[in-house]
Amino acid sequence: MNLTQSSQLALGLVSLGLTLGTVQPHANAQDYTADPLYGTVQLSTGFTPDPYMVSVYAGGTADAGALGLGAECVGFIQPEQPDFRLYYAAGNGFMLGIGAVSEADTTLVINAPDGRWYCNDDYDGSLNPFVFFSTSMSGQYDIWVGSFSRGDAQPATLAITEF
Repeated sequence: MNLTQSSQLALGLVSLGLTLGTVQPHANAQDYTADPLYGTVQLSTGFTPDPYMVSVYAGGTADAGALGLGAECVGFIQPEQPDFRLYYAAGNGFMLGIGAVSEADTTLVINAPDGRWYCNDDYDGSLNPFVFFSTSMSGQYDIWVGSFSRGDAQPATLAITEF
């Protein structure tokens, strides 16, 4: 992701200012206790650099739509462990945004600290997903970056920002 794309991502996140996505209480197959594939980070309000970015491969073999996560949870994700884990210390009224940027059609599935599942696909007319938490929560966020096609692993950048 170049500087222009980073700026566009940050502006897009700032312009929305509300929570997008489906909220569901639980999922049957996803294991938010398993070690994530692409790492873990601890961030606190005011973190830098913002956005915090991680290279991942989007996709998997588990159909998010068949996992009982909700109607907006689509695409194919890793069958068990998350792609990435965020430990976030919220404060001072910042809103948290989590998105993915890719040349491919990607999706997001997030298990948030409240134990609920948040999903998004195709934010703002693009093929990139974003989930916004208008009231940020402290705790563990487990993140799956999916692809719209089964087994279609595609390079993507996971972006975490606040505004």
